[in-house]
Amino acid sequence: MRELASWLSGDRRPDRFPYDAVVAEFQRTGKHFVAKDLLVLLDQARRTAVAPVGAQAADRFLRDFLDVTLDKYDGRYDYQTYLALSLIRLPDDPATVRRRHDELTVQLIADALRFELAAASGATELLPKQRPALTLLTKRYRLGVRAFAPALSRLGLLTTAAPDPAATAAQLCEVALTRQEATERRALDASMLPVDQVHDEYLFIRVLQGYETTFAALATELGQAVEDVTTGQADSAAERLAYARQLLDGAAPLFSLMATVQPESFRTFRVYTEGASAIQSRSYKRVESLCRMPAQPRLDSTAYRSVPEVRDTVLAGQPSLAEAYGSAELTAAQRGLLDRRMTEFGTTLLQWRQTHYRIAVRMLGTRPGTGYTEGTPYLAAVRDIPVFTQPAEPQQEESS
Repeated sequence: MRELASWLSGDRRPDRFPYDAVVAEFQRTGKHFVAKDLLVLLDQARRTAVAPVGAQAADRFLRDFLDVTLDKYDGRYDYQTYLALSLIRLPDDPATVRRRHDELTVQLIADALRFELAAASGATELLPKQRPALTLLTKRYRLGVRAFAPALSRLGLLTTAAPDPAATAAQLCEVALTRQEATERRALDASMLPVDQVHDEYLFIRVLQGYETTFAALATELGQAVEDVTTGQADSAAERLAYARQLLDGAAPLFSLMATVQPESFRTFRVYTEGASAIQSRSYKRVESLCRMPAQPRLDSTAYRSVPEVRDTVLAGQPSLAEAYGSAELTAAQRGLLDRRMTEFGTTLLQWRQTHYRIAVRMLGTRPGTGYTEGTPYLAAVRDIPVFTQPAEPQQEESS
């Protein structure tokens, strides 16, 4: 608190804000247990850090950071703030999304592995509760390296494997994290705000952030594909669908990594995540609604009412790929190509839902989900909803 009080009483420029000290305190105690005195000071900082329209990036980042740290204090804690998604969002420019997605994916997974390596060597005391056994750590190194291999390859950063999984993970972390700019490093550090002191929450957060990054990129690809189909550019739309499928396929190993989270550890820290649920994922709902217009019961469900900005966009007339495909003037060859690419992407997304359900069953069992949801029964009821084809029966809710 000393650093923050000094900032408040002196030079309040955003680039002088004591991010490291604040993040260190949040990580030391867990967000749920941060001292109220610190939260009061952060609230005071927020009142002086209003970011007007057109503000510099540093001003906007500080405002977003303060909103993320004060979510429980304000009583508005949710999935977005738990994962600090406003701090690691993808750019708005579709032309730069692909590369940034790969860079951020690599950084997130590499940071998770860096933490595992540091904890195993005794180099960090962060999140000391329920440390995993060496055999589990070795499995994480191997799966983590596998998880960011596709993005590393697209970035041209593949390196030769070391003799053992830990050495390979360390080598790839070095490659990935030394390329970061200072602003990227700050955002990555600031986005790790676990609620408790349980070791496995670090990995849990990074994997979820990885999936959110992928779904944000998928939404960009699908949105561009809709525009391409509408303007008769079937080849471009097909390429985007193929790339979207490649991204989702490439993200599949994240589930294997998530499966190494110890169930007892998960049950320990999730007590303090009430109010935050994957049902509040905006990126997932954007992907779903860009594939096809959700039926009214689905739009009126908790799933979409949890993401009102996405729901409002859909109700305002956001076009979907299914609608664009149905009304576009295309040749038989173009329709055949798009049919194949839509089927391939739809099949991959359905497989993702099935795996999501299996992982949730392993970690949750029949317990209710966080965010006041039904948990695994929720996922079981909707995992087979078609991606592009409008079902005859009204859709139910989905906790993603």
